[in-house]
Amino acid sequence: MELMLAAPSPALVLGAAFALGLVIGSFLNVVIHRVPRGESIVRPRSRCPSCGRTLRALENLPLLSYLVLRGRCRGCGARISPRYPLVELATAGIFTGVVWAHGLEPMTPLWLAFAGALIAAAGIDVEHHWIPDAISLGGLSVGLLAVPLAQTLGGGHYPDELLRSGAGALLGGGLLWIVGFVHARLSSALGRRFEHWPGEGEPLPRPGSLDYWTWFPGLGFGDVKLLAMIGAFLGPLGVLQTILLAAGLGLVLGLGFALVRRSLSQPFGFAPAIAAAALLVVVEPLPLWVSL
Repeated sequence: MELMLAAPSPALVLGAAFALGLVIGSFLNVVIHRVPRGESIVRPRSRCPSCGRTLRALENLPLLSYLVLRGRCRGCGARISPRYPLVELATAGIFTGVVWAHGLEPMTPLWLAFAGALIAAAGIDVEHHWIPDAISLGGLSVGLLAVPLAQTLGGGHYPDELLRSGAGALLGGGLLWIVGFVHARLSSALGRRFEHWPGEGEPLPRPGSLDYWTWFPGLGFGDVKLLAMIGAFLGPLGVLQTILLAAGLGLVLGLGFALVRRSLSQPFGFAPAIAAAALLVVVEPLPLWVSL
């Protein structure tokens, strides 16, 4: 007699995805805070950024602790950044959306890891205008190696999936690199100068230097690597959809940022727009005709 196991209800699966998202979101807050500072994401335990007091377990519960403490440290009373609950809620919502869209298939764990990497990259870029290679290049490696295998387990043909990931990475990173490179060369030819390019007292980069190929005005090379990672996961069509959406989202976010700062000259990271666009494509891809 065979033992038949009932499949978990959709509500239970989505609830588990939401709870997992809260936990992973709490970890992503650690990544966003510590990685730019060169600190370990494992040790020491979480502590108050203001007074340095180590947090107790009950003070470190995702979302709940922030609500119970009313957004302040129990030790020194310093205000806790709203980024912490926002990242946790965003991660929980995105995880729920991914599981709702894809169910429990071989690619689902990779989609969740992809979402976590994008959230961390966006959070760091907002605060530091920088995307760590550990996220972009690490994610690119996972996309090129693990995504074809998972897609094959889901019914795909491995050589086709391998080609799809590779072509997506080249297209995603290559298109943005071309835009940045051409803009830099035109700016140089026209004698244009920017606040951070080439920098006060610094000469324009020459073809024999790495900066000539990777240092562009108004565009961080981290964005190029991030789009290469996205292409490895989403393939050529998915990364084209991402670029299309990111252009519109970047305009909206840029205008919102300018209104908050009351300045059109303040730099802002493009990674949040890229990440949001990629996540939208994961959960609800655009129709084919929209991308053409």
